[in-house]
Amino acid sequence: MRMWAVIIVVVVGLLLISNCGDSGLSEEVTLSVSDRIEFDSKLIDIDGELGSFEVSLKTEEVEEGLFVVNVLLTAPEAEIPPKFSLKWKVPSVDISGYWTPKISLDKATYYSSSFTSRAARYAPVIALYNSDDTNRMTFACSDGLRSIDLRSYVVEEDANFHNIITFFAEKSPPITEYTVQLRVDARSIPLTECLKEVSEWWASQENYKPAPVPDAARRPMYSTWYSFHQSITADEVVEQCRLGKEIGLEAVIVDDGWQTLDSSRGYAFTGDWEPVRIGDMRAFVGRVHELDMKFLLWYSVPLMGEKSKNVEKFRGKFLRYWQGQGSYVLDPRFLEVREFIINTYEKALREWNLDGFKLDFIGMFRPDENTVFEASEGRDFASVDKAVDRLMTDIMARLRAIRPDIMIEFRQPYIGPLMRKYGNMFRATDCPNMAIVNRVRTTDIRLLSGDTAVHSDMFMWHYEDTVESAALQILNILFSVPQLSVKLNGIPDDHREMVRFWIGYWNENRDVLLDGEFLPVNPAANYPLIRAGNDRKTIVAVYNDMLIMVGERDLGDIDIVNAKSRTAIAIDFLLSIRDARITVFDCTGKEIRNEVSSIGKGIQKFSVPASGLLTIRRSE
Repeated sequence: MRMWAVIIVVVVGLLLISNCGDSGLSEEVTLSVSDRIEFDSKLIDIDGELGSFEVSLKTEEVEEGLFVVNVLLTAPEAEIPPKFSLKWKVPSVDISGYWTPKISLDKATYYSSSFTSRAARYAPVIALYNSDDTNRMTFACSDGLRSIDLRSYVVEEDANFHNIITFFAEKSPPITEYTVQLRVDARSIPLTECLKEVSEWWASQENYKPAPVPDAARRPMYSTWYSFHQSITADEVVEQCRLGKEIGLEAVIVDDGWQTLDSSRGYAFTGDWEPVRIGDMRAFVGRVHELDMKFLLWYSVPLMGEKSKNVEKFRGKFLRYWQGQGSYVLDPRFLEVREFIINTYEKALREWNLDGFKLDFIGMFRPDENTVFEASEGRDFASVDKAVDRLMTDIMARLRAIRPDIMIEFRQPYIGPLMRKYGNMFRATDCPNMAIVNRVRTTDIRLLSGDTAVHSDMFMWHYEDTVESAALQILNILFSVPQLSVKLNGIPDDHREMVRFWIGYWNENRDVLLDGEFLPVNPAANYPLIRAGNDRKTIVAVYNDMLIMVGERDLGDIDIVNAKSRTAIAIDFLLSIRDARITVFDCTGKEIRNEVSSIGKGIQKFSVPASGLLTIRRSE
């Protein structure tokens, strides 16, 4: 097989600046870039002991370089499906990293690329890209429900990437037929565009239509988790909401702790869902509503604590015991389990007048080696994954019947294509006081989430930190919906002014940050520069010393966020700008510079305070 098309040479500008200080900038270099990898589905190997099953492949070329391989597994009679893999290889030429939905900062060590996808864990896609963030080969599976293992790694003996997709590695109920599509994209297009198309491909499938996103889900929120943990009181939370509303927060998520007096951080008392720590929950919600804020409440969906009053009702209806947490994991294959969970949320929604739910730990719904895959002994499903789909589909349908604009938040890693059907808010998983991690996680989620609202993990910092350092917690999640979790009456005055400034900036520019063309740069380096833009404005956040390119597409206003400690900002203007209003702010919003000046074509250098903002407004 001819593995590669003709190699073409293009000249690209080197964006990275090793030292953007008083000294000079890096010069342009010439890189050799191959146009695309050739893909031939005839070279896919089928590996596995199939028994009486047969596997057939049929390939359709959608357009040049984009293929859909239809995989059909059949047997004459219903049997437990065999573990089998699809394997193919491509040369490791002009590939510098890989991208997966797996929670990781490492996107360059190919040995770490393997992961398992299922309804409530990750999404079945792997992308290989080059140093110019151009797609080399991205492959994705249509099945977002069942357990699928994916891996792509370099074999040192042949210097090829070996791509492997394994089906039914996890024991499953008997079947006679299984169909799945493999989408292989070898086009030389931007990685961001490639992943966006994968997301749209999933969303176009039957039964994968994403849930509508209410406007309130796209507004900054306050979370009680890092600021209070389980020690919450209504009075204290309402005070944080009052202060939060003043700075632009529009909702509160009351996290774990409202349902128990135990503060040991375990889940032994989870499952009764009575507001024992709060008392009158409806009055609590009403006080928040009086501030014109929305109210979301936390629940751990699958957990039933060993010390809860409800635990005896569900003996024999658990998937497993969660060692060390004092809790059982409910088995959703029982109708009474699903109805208990749904009725709990319906009752809370009606009686307490909630606006939404944070539904946690859904990824715990998974089988293990002791799971019996039979629709028997009271189970109406044999498959755990299908039962989860039924549960989550019914939750969303029945809650939306009561409140059409219901907000449902999920947390990494349950952020795959099916989860978009069940919920409308995806949040980065826990990374307290880890600004860079929060940036990477929110960016990763956005690349596959379409118009589903992507939220930061609740950002926090030490109250004795410098205001510039504290600001980095916000600036690193600027392109997602902020969730704040510090006690606003406990932080220093300059910290509060900093939060007020940047939350205000976020609210003013939400259409650009969330809906503009989203272009994160260099995944392997953890996205050191991110930009978003529309016809009105371009916003660029720079996290390392890099050369920022401003060109013909940046026709509106230009904002540069200096999300680093060094003050030097270097911009290469591909076009000159006459009579530009140049304004510089520090991280608290204090104006440092304000003047009108023409900007010439070429590299220009600006001084912007750490965690500060540079704005360029065109006179015309």
